[in-house]
This record gives sequence, C-alpha cells and structure tokens, in this order.
Amino acid sequence: MTDAHATPPSTRRVLYIVSLFPCWSETFIVREIQQLLARGYDVRILSLRHPSERLVQSDAQALLSRVMWPRGPLRAAVSALRALAGSPLRSLHVLAAIVAGLWRQPVVLAKTLVAVWRAASVLDGVRAFDPWRIHAHWATYPSTVAWALSRLLGRPFSFTCHAHDIFVEDQMIGRKLADASLVATISEFNVRWLERWRSPGGRRAPVEVVHCGVDAEAIEPNYDRRAEAHIVGIGRLDPIKGFDVLVEALRRLDWRSLAFECTVVGEGPERGRLERMRDEAGLYSRLELPGAWPQERVQALLAQATIFVMPSVVARDGNRDGIPVALMEAMAGGAAVIGTQVSGLPELIEDEVSGLLVPPEDPEALAAAIARLLADPALRQRLGHAARERVLARFNIRSEAARLAGLLEQRPAALEVAHAR
Repeated sequence: MTDAHATPPSTRRVLYIVSLFPCWSETFIVREIQQLLARGYDVRILSLRHPSERLVQSDAQALLSRVMWPRGPLRAAVSALRALAGSPLRSLHVLAAIVAGLWRQPVVLAKTLVAVWRAASVLDGVRAFDPWRIHAHWATYPSTVAWALSRLLGRPFSFTCHAHDIFVEDQMIGRKLADASLVATISEFNVRWLERWRSPGGRRAPVEVVHCGVDAEAIEPNYDRRAEAHIVGIGRLDPIKGFDVLVEALRRLDWRSLAFECTVVGEGPERGRLERMRDEAGLYSRLELPGAWPQERVQALLAQATIFVMPSVVARDGNRDGIPVALMEAMAGGAAVIGTQVSGLPELIEDEVSGLLVPPEDPEALAAAIARLLADPALRQRLGHAARERVLARFNIRSEAARLAGLLEQRPAALEVAHAR
C-alpha cells in the first residue's frame, strides 16, 4: 500500500496524542500502537494529562517508557514560553485560529488552551523526537493539539474520530477536516455523519474507515458454552451503554422464573443508579457489578460467558456508542452476542447471522432475545462461529493497523496543500 518513495522504516517516527495514558477503557489505542511498533514504526505518546487511574492494563504498562506527560506548573511555564517564543508568529497564528474557532464555547476554549499549553511544555522533547507524522485519537482536545503541533513543527497530522467527539462535540472539526492529511473513523455510519461538515468546493481530507479492531488470532475461541446461563456485559457504566435497559430486561426474565446470573464489568457515573435499580428489582444475588477488571480477567470471563450483551442506546444529548471493542472481543472468542440497532453496531453484527440485534431502549425485546439464546445452545454455537469469522475478516487489529500505516504512507503531501490555503 506504500508508494515508491515510501519513508525508510528507521525514520517512520509517529507521535500519538491522547487525552490520558494509560486509560483502562482505551485498550484499542494500545493495540494499534503495538501493531505499528511491530511493523517497524517508532512511536511516542503524548498524554495531555497525568495518569489518574489505579488500574493499568499490562499491555499499556509495556508502553509507559514511550510516554511524554506535561511537566509541573513551574517547569511547564518556562518550557512553554521558551518553545512558543522560538516561533512567535506561528504561535500567534495558532492561538488566534483556536480562539476564532472556539470563542462560542468558552469552557472548551479554556480547556483547549490548557491542553495546548501542556503540549508546549514538552515541545522540546517533541522536536527532539522529530515526528514524521502526528496522529491523534478523538476529534476533541487531542486532535486540536495535533493540529497546533502540525502548524508549529511543519509536520502532517491526522486523527481518528470515534463517537461522542463527533456526535456531541464540534471542536473545530471543519478546520481539522480541511487541514488534516488523513481522517480515520471507525464506521461507515461515522463517515456519513461527518458529511455535515463538508464545505462546498472546499478542501477536505479523505475520511477512511479504520476499525478499532482486536487481536482475534490471540483469542482462543470457545464454542461449547452449555453449562451455565451466564449473561455478561462489559463497558464503562455510562448512559450510552444502556445497562439500565439490561437491568429491566433481567427483571422480566426473573418474573418468568428463568435461571440466569449476570455480570457487568466496568466503572463509571451510572454505578449508583444501576445498583439501586438492581436492588429494587430484587436482583442483588443475580446481577454482579464488580467494577473495572484487568484485561486478563476480562478475557477469562468472556471465554465462559453464555451470552454477551451490549444494549447500546442514544443518550438525550445525542451521544452514542461507536462500535464497542468489548463486543468485538466477545465475538472473537466465539460468544453469542446481542447488540442494538445503534450507530455502527449493525456493521459488526449481522442480525441472525453473527448475532442478534434488537431495538434500543426496548427491555422486552432484549429479554426475549436473551431468553431465546439461553434456550437454544445450537443457535448460540452457530452465531458464535459466525461472530468469530466476522471479526477475523473485518475487525482484526493486525489488518486494521496495517491499513492505517498504508494510509499514512499515502498522504505525504497533504500538509503542504493545507498550508498553501
């Protein structure tokens, strides 16, 4: 996928920009970086915030030596001022563009300026690394910082957008689409969504689908899950995950005296509400909410789950899932899965072929789908086989990272086009 003048591997230095590293819920970024490293790229990570989570996945732990974090307040001020003073005109142009793009969102503007300041505090380290490409995950603060560093360093930038960062936010997205060398997103649904920022007659970076895949070959499939009625859900306890709908579905199954147990692994703002719903439904002994787990323990749970459920919904503010990575992991392991007709989920789950799809916010339909799978081991096994094949073919991190690498190689001149505007 590379051109005849592809950059030699020794100089393929890529700077990844993220809001927080390590972050237990963003294992897909870790896997993507691992695959680029395996392909000969030299990757450094700029985290805009210092670590704040107790749980650090082992894969992320292995990358900590590659991370740059913002310096302390005093050192940050000195470093940032020195870095910005080195190119005052460019710095002023960058700041003026940010203010012009975000002045209607004062809170976002303030947080963006803080993020840029934090990045500027390690600008000397970034310059020493001399990145060949700058790539960000999320179309919010990380991609704004990537855009700013691109202007300051004269290097192309690209970004991957996911879900809330385009469904709810608009942080200079039009400008970034015009100036990026490449825009990646995780679903065809998102490609269509991004059309709303297309300027008639204006330049826009190509938008390419690069799935947040999983290492399917490393997951041992288990198709014989007949022993228990164990329902599993994994994800941040956030309104978009629809775990409240799952609790209501479980209540209906309990009314029918169906045998089951359920484990929902994750942490987040919905914990208190979900616990109250569980207790009011009389499900305390049947629904476990153990919090966040290490990846190895999650994989062991997925390997034994009778059914994996991802009851995603569209939140009141318009936020919704992209394509949940936990759902891909469950499918790669051969589990029978249930999802909803939200966002990119139907691109992963072919209804009645590689899983079941139900309408969002419909606990009765969800309960019926769960009951159907619990009662039919042969159907679970058929769906599980097809689910793994679907992930191997379309959502494998090895092929998706190779696709991203090829796309980065194909866009060497986009920055000059952007700067000529």
